[in-house]
This record gives sequence, C-alpha cells and structure tokens, in this order.
Amino acid sequence: MKKKTPKNKPPVSPGQTIELEITDLNHAGEGVGRVGDFAVFVPLTAPGDKVRAKVISMQKSYARALLESILAPSPGRVEVPCSHFEHCGGCRLQHLEYGEQLRLKRELVAQNLRRLGGLEINVLPVLGMAEPWHYRNKAQFPLGMKGKELQVGFFRRGTHQIVNLQNCPIQHHLIDETFKIARDLLGELGVSIYDEKTHRGLLRHLVIRASHSAEQALVILVTNGSDFPQGRIFAEALSSRVAALAGVVQNINTRRGNVVFGIENKTLWGNPYLIEKLDGISYLVSPGSFFQINSPQAEVLFRQVEKYAALTGSETVFDLYCGTGTIALYLSRKAEKVVGIESFSPAVDDARKNARLNEITNAEFFAGPAEELFPRFLEQGYSPDVVIVDPPRKGCTEKLLSAITGAKPRRFIYVSCNPSTLARDLRYLQEKGYTASEAQPVDMFPHTNHVETICLLTP
Repeated sequence: MKKKTPKNKPPVSPGQTIELEITDLNHAGEGVGRVGDFAVFVPLTAPGDKVRAKVISMQKSYARALLESILAPSPGRVEVPCSHFEHCGGCRLQHLEYGEQLRLKRELVAQNLRRLGGLEINVLPVLGMAEPWHYRNKAQFPLGMKGKELQVGFFRRGTHQIVNLQNCPIQHHLIDETFKIARDLLGELGVSIYDEKTHRGLLRHLVIRASHSAEQALVILVTNGSDFPQGRIFAEALSSRVAALAGVVQNINTRRGNVVFGIENKTLWGNPYLIEKLDGISYLVSPGSFFQINSPQAEVLFRQVEKYAALTGSETVFDLYCGTGTIALYLSRKAEKVVGIESFSPAVDDARKNARLNEITNAEFFAGPAEELFPRFLEQGYSPDVVIVDPPRKGCTEKLLSAITGAKPRRFIYVSCNPSTLARDLRYLQEKGYTASEAQPVDMFPHTNHVETICLLTP
C-alpha cells in the first residue's frame, strides 16, 4: 500500500540548517523569515539580514531557529556596544540602528491594531530619545553562586542562569557605578546567597534605583529573612564609597517564586526613598514603588496625555491604574478634581505622600480594583469628563471598559504597554461607541522590543 503523505507537512524540521531572508520582527523582537508561507523565528537578526540558521523546535504554524551566520547584513544593522548582548535577556534590539528601531516599533503597533483589532488607525511616528542610552532608573539584579564565585547580573535569555554583569549601557550611570561597588562589597563580606531551588541562603536580589533630577542612588537588598547581621556593615561601607548614595534599605521576602519584593522594609542607612522631579512635580520613589523606568521619556508621555486631555480647569478626571499617582498629579494642575484608583495599596500610600509633597489638594487616591471602585463612584453621582487608563500588560477587563463607556466621558485616554491587548480593547470600545482617531507610540524602552502607546478615544 502506498504510504500517504501528511497534509500540510512543515517545509523544515528540527536539526535542519536553512538559509533565509529576515523580513520582519515578532512581538518578542525576534527576526521573522519564511520558507514558503511558513514562518521561522530567529533571535539576534534584523529585517533585511540574509542568514544561515539551524532549526531547533517546531510548532504548527512556525519554527524557531538559532543564528549560525549572517550571509549579508541588513543596512539597519549596527555594532553592539554591550558585551552581554547575545546572552542577556534584557535588550533585544541593540543590533539595530535607533531610527530603524523606532520605525519597526511603529509598524508593530500598526500591525497589532490592524490584525488583532481590525482597526485602521493612524499610527504616528514614535516619539524617541535624542540620546537613547543610560536611561533606566531602576535595575533588579538576581544573585547566585557559581562554585565559590559570586554571580550578580541579569538572567540569561529564556533561563534563570545569571549572566555575570560587567556593565549595562542602558542603565543610569549611577546604577552602573553603584552596582560595581556593591557587588565587590558583597563579595568581600561573604554574604550568604539565596538558592531558588532549595529556598536557602539569605541575599536574593540587589536592586538599585536612581533619580535623574537629584543624581542620587537608592540601594535595596532583598533578603530571605529578617536577620541580616552584615547589613549595616555593608550600608556604612557603601556610603563611604558612593558619594551620591541616598540610602540603603533591606527588603524582606521569604516567599518562594519570582516576585522580587516582600512587604517589609528596614532602613539600614540614610533615607528609604528617592525624590524624582518631572516637569516641576516631585515624586517620592520608595523601594517597591511603580515608577516609569525612563524619567526623560516619562515627561514626554505625560505631556502627550495632557495634550489629549485638553483640560480647561473645570474637569473631573479619573486616573485608573494610577500607580503612585504620576499622571494624576501631573494633570491636577489643569483639572478641577482628579481621582486616582490603584489596586496595590502601598502605591496608593505613595500617591498620597506625593500629593502632600507637592501641596496638591485637588487629587484623591483610593485603593482597590478599578473595575469595582469606578462603578461605585458613578453610583455616588460622579460624572467624569476625562478617564485615563494605564493598565498592566493584560489590558483592561470588559467590566471596566463597559463602566467607562457607560459613564460617557468626553475624552478617554488609553495608555498601553502591550499593542496586542490594546488592539483587543480598542475593538471592544469601538463596538461600544468610542473611536480612536490616532495612536501615539512613545519609546520608553530603547533597544528593547517594548513600546508604550497612547490613544485618545472620543464618542
């Protein structure tokens, strides 16, 4: 009997070496090439590259391959300044010229809106940085041991193996400088290092935050327990070696899992916070605060939100998923009243402190899920003129979106860090009678595959 050929058999197989042209990037920043109509994802490649790659895994509609050699480089490819680029799980796009990164991010937003949302929205050019390096104001470094050698850095791409870091060109210079001194001190003191497999050992993470405006650094040591006899010794020694040190804090996290921070903090030296100033508003940034990772671009984003809000001084504004009140307080200067809602109660505490710090009296903050609290405010008679949402990557719930459209605000501003869930939510909102005329991407994360997008929706 003649053997039947399987229908739709993929044109490649694991272990096969193939040559292909990279034509696109996927959402993870991997190059996309095609064998016929079959997609092959190849990390560390750029649109326009002609490459040789080895297939390592298969799915129904695509394969993954590892780059073996570049046969002809893309015109957009550049030399990478970071020695850890090929291994580190952080940046995905350092090998692309910055203007090409911005072009591809704009296309990523447009593709998601078109393919996932069925929407033809004018996507404006991405608002990028004049100097897209040394911008990150926070770094979380996991720690581990390799034999008797302390390892401090970032996780290797797709693993929990630590890339022992020497420097990082996207971190604020104070983070880079403080990191090296802190790492050497921890090695000298012989602090017990946490093992996530056995849940034993003391020191889990070294976290460093920096203020662009104050030029100060805050160091947080995350420990698996409260007993830390070497903590104050470390803090005193670090303060003598880092002139710009604002404080050293111990954060206690005894839980298993990948969540970095626990709830309890102990101040070991100095202040347990930083002050960052954006366009005249001061923000208190505590160890676990959510704060935009790129301070210069946060100002760009806030100005765009303010532009879309078009405030005249008589409006009631609701800021949902408000975090530490960054956008709410920024807009309070031109609104009659601002109400912020955030589910993480420590962030709400910070938002209230930030209001007092700036002597802002027309902003109130409430802790709880937005989809529960916002409808209650409507029941109490609140009538929002402007609603802003800045949700996590999973986007908004239908319950919340339905409540917002039912409230009929004149302007609805959606700030998104995930183009795919943005497309999904915009499609739902269009069905409910709200239309986005344009999308304004902002490059908050140069050299990575992430992009922030702001949309103004009106009835």
